[in-house]
Amino acid sequence: MTQSLRQFEVFLAVARAKSFRRAADALHLSQPSLSQHVAALERELGVKVFDRLRRTVELTEAGRVLEDHVQRLFATLDSARKAIDDLSGLQRGSLVVGASTTPGIYVVPGMLAGFRARYPGIHLSLQIANSAVIEQRVRTNEVDLGVVGGHALRPGEACVAAGLLDELVLILPPAHRWARRREVWPDPPVLERLLIREEGSATRALRSARSSRPMRR
Repeated sequence: MTQSLRQFEVFLAVARAKSFRRAADALHLSQPSLSQHVAALERELGVKVFDRLRRTVELTEAGRVLEDHVQRLFATLDSARKAIDDLSGLQRGSLVVGASTTPGIYVVPGMLAGFRARYPGIHLSLQIANSAVIEQRVRTNEVDLGVVGGHALRPGEACVAAGLLDELVLILPPAHRWARRREVWPDPPVLERLLIREEGSATRALRSARSSRPMRR
């Protein structure tokens, strides 16, 4: 269909005013220009939408059918504009946040609570997984944004770094031979059993990257 919104606007104006002259005045158009819009619409539809009577204009049967659809069209457009305005003003919408385990448990919930208090019309959802999984979900648009800790993104990935610092410490039983040390250097070839995070965890990756540095207990 090649009909324009302007043609439909002119059509509704004439249908409501039952007069080409009054419709032209309402739309600030010349009467010949308005008549051209109506003629073009009828030509493209292949039917007459108005009966031109002596003192008035009436809708044909095709015109009444068209009027119902055009009214719904403009109602839908108005609804779409309002929905977009609501999104722009953060009045409605949804936000899916992904977070790795540590920020997802200890940091992000408080931030989301503050956001919800300020924008109660936004539906919030939080997904918690390890950093590699959250990064993947960001790339596949499963979440709108991701919050991870100590995780190096792939080259070219967009990233906003927040100024939050987290400290990793080593927890030992009191009788352990490292228990009285302020800092611990692993002593090869002596091996110790350590409980560490799974593959894909930023905490595990960070510890591996810093294996040459001492651990604080």
